[in-house]
This record gives sequence, C-alpha cells and structure tokens, in this order.
Amino acid sequence: MASSLNKFLVIVGFISLFHSAFSAAQHRSYLRITSQEFTTLPLDIVVQAVVSLFAVMWGVLNIAGNLREIPAAAELNNVKWETQRNLPSFYIFNHRGRSLSPIYIPSASKSDLDNVE
Repeated sequence: MASSLNKFLVIVGFISLFHSAFSAAQHRSYLRITSQEFTTLPLDIVVQAVVSLFAVMWGVLNIAGNLREIPAAAELNNVKWETQRNLPSFYIFNHRGRSLSPIYIPSASKSDLDNVE
C-alpha cells in the first residue's frame, strides 16, 4: 500500500514539476509579448516547483528502499585481504610478455595465437 502511494506521489510530483516548468516558460513568453522586463517568476510558480521537487524526492527515496553506507570498507569487512584484489575476470594470459620467454616460438598465423596454452 505504501509503495503504491509513493509511486503515485512520484508521478503526481513529476506532472506538477512539468506543469510549473511549462508555466514558467509561458510566463516568460507572456512578458516578451507585452514587452515587459523579466524580474522574477510569480510566487505560485516557484512554490509549485519547490513543493513538486520535494514530493518527487520523498517518493523516490521511499521507493528505493534502504540506503547503503557510503564507505566501501563497510561491505568488505568480511572479505579477507588476500581475496579483495582477486579479480579473475581481468586475468590475461595471452599478452606480449610471453615473447620475452627464452622458450617462445612465434606462431605463423593468428589462429595459432588463440590456441596458446
């Protein structure tokens, strides 16, 4: 129930925020047509924009759920030091360092490079 209320609040907030932006643009065009100088937006447009912004922020924060701590160390406290930097997806065995090996024999074709042990 609370989640659907928050989603409804976000939708209404975005519609109201869009409406306040449209009203501000319409006010500016009205001032240009009447050759008046722009000083500030009317108070009702500013209040609508600020209330809409806070409504959207409140709804999004409640939909998103619990926030996590910023320091990454809080999540890594249970991980051993030896395994923190262990990223097997970044292991590269087919690189130019093997050409420095005294037993390296260059292959003749590119397909042979893919079959390196």
